Parts: sequence; structure tokens; C-alpha cells
Amino acid sequence: MIALTTGEPAGVGPELCLAIASRPQRARLVLLGDRDMLAARAAQCAWTLPPLPDYQPGTDAPVSLANIRTAVPGVAGQLDARNARYVIALLDRARQGCQSGEFAAMVTAPVHKGVINDGGIPFSGHTEYLQAATGAPHVVMLLAGTVDGRALRVALATTHLPLSAVPNAITATLLFDTLRVLDADLQKRFGIARPRIFASGLNPHAGEGGHLGREEIEIIAPALAKARAAGIDVVGPLPADTLFSPDNLAAADAFLVMYHDQGLPVLKYATFGEGVNITLGLPFIRTSVDHGTALDLASTGKAHAGSLQAALDLAIDLATLNR
Repeated sequence: MIALTTGEPAGVGPELCLAIASRPQRARLVLLGDRDMLAARAAQCAWTLPPLPDYQPGTDAPVSLANIRTAVPGVAGQLDARNARYVIALLDRARQGCQSGEFAAMVTAPVHKGVINDGGIPFSGHTEYLQAATGAPHVVMLLAGTVDGRALRVALATTHLPLSAVPNAITATLLFDTLRVLDADLQKRFGIARPRIFASGLNPHAGEGGHLGREEIEIIAPALAKARAAGIDVVGPLPADTLFSPDNLAAADAFLVMYHDQGLPVLKYATFGEGVNITLGLPFIRTSVDHGTALDLASTGKAHAGSLQAALDLAIDLATLNR
């Protein structure tokens, strides 16, 4: 049984979840969201609302709904900070169900970080919020897709930081802890017996021997050496501009990049609309889409559910592997 949060009520999440709920799936789904809002969105898209019986623990229904009410009616395309706590309530209900064993995994539709903060709740993303809520010592954002039939997995050393803050955030401890979680979850969650990880440098040309920055020499290379001494098969630091070469794609099980826009543009260019965001290091499986709330598409019925379907499929696969 998979928990599926419907996300920001002004965005495309509700209709993407309705599209998923209208298709046969390989697991039982529990949608978390406001019934009236979902019914209104289905009407706006000129869709037939799929059967959504009220969720009860232990239900055999292929799709059911845990009805969590918005503070104010959600209007497509119009953010309202009064619904910030509603969005967080969806995450908390899914998280609690995963931690209790009620749900095998949680899949999240996109949320809008800005409007949650406007609602008075400090929020930098699902990854950071779920880490704090579960007390996980270290989590890693991993995005995954498929290129020419081969899995492309990109992990981030830092996540949602201004670029100016990245160099000071890159520490040997951070990199070692990130590699430890990445290696462990590639084994535990993905069933890769001996993961091979390629890690980027921070600076152009991986610092050019110290001429373009010394982070590689003073921080990154020593952290990778410590990881190798701990039994982690990691290569690097490598120049980011050739990190995703065909030969590297064939040799690596995952890539570790130093900051958000160093690796994700490559993955999203290659797999956009089919990519999946996975949070490693949590005590349960959590996957999500590789895109945002797309306010301009909300209620048009034109938003593509491929990434959410891929996130659900991966959650089911991981839950099956980890039973």
C-alpha cells in the first residue's frame, strides 16, 4: 500500500494524482488530499472523478482517499499561504503511516516552497523536512532516470542552497556521510551489491591542480580517500563537464555532484518528465516527481503524469525488493 500526497492544491499535483488513480496500478494507493478540491479539479479538467472510497486501514480498495481538508478552497493557479499547513499535514500523515508500517512507501506530488514559507513554516524542501521530522542523521537527494536503457542516478552533496553558500557547505564530514548513505542505500534499497560511484569536483576542471580552487585538494580528495578506506568504491574528484561522458555512464552506478545545478540539468535534459526524486537515508521509501507545481498548467488537463507514474513505479519496485 503506497501513500500518494496530492501536493500544492494550486498546482498540477491534484490532477496528476487523479490521472494516476484512474489507471490500473501494481499496488493499492491511498491518496492524501481534500475530496472537494479533487472533485473540483476533475470537473475543471472535464474528467470523470475516479472512485475514491474513504480510506480505512487494511482496506482492499485499489485506490482510496484519506480526506484531509484544505484551510481554504484550493484554486488552480492561485497560491494561498493559508493552505501551507494543509500541505505539511499531507506529508506528516504519509510519513507517520510509513513509520508505523501502515504504508510501504510514500510518493509525493510537488509542493511550492515559497508559499509554505509565506505561511509561516520554515521549509526548504521535502528532503530537509522529512529528515527533521524523522530524526534521520543524514539524508541524500538522489534523482534517477533512464538513458539508453541504463539507469542514471545523480546524488547531491548539497541541495537547496544559494550558489554563494555552496563552497563553505562542502566539508569532508558532509562528503563522507553523503557517500556512506549513498553506498548503503544503493545496496539496501536498489540491491546493488558493490556500487561504483563517480564524484565530481567543485571547481572547473576539478580545480586544475589548485590553480582554479583548492577545495578538491584540501577537502574533496581527502574525503573520497576516507570513503575508499571504509570500503566505498568511489572515483574522483572528476571534472564536472565530462562527468557524464558515455564511458562514465556505462561504468558508474551513481554520480555524486557537489551542488544542485551541477548535475540536475544533465539528468533533467536526458530524462525530464520521466525522472524520479528519491530521498536516501530515511527509515522508509520516499520518491517524488522531478518537476515543480507548474501553476500555469493547473486545471488544463495538459500536465503530463509520466514523472509521477515513474515515481510510483520505482516506489513499488523498491518496496517489493525491501519486503
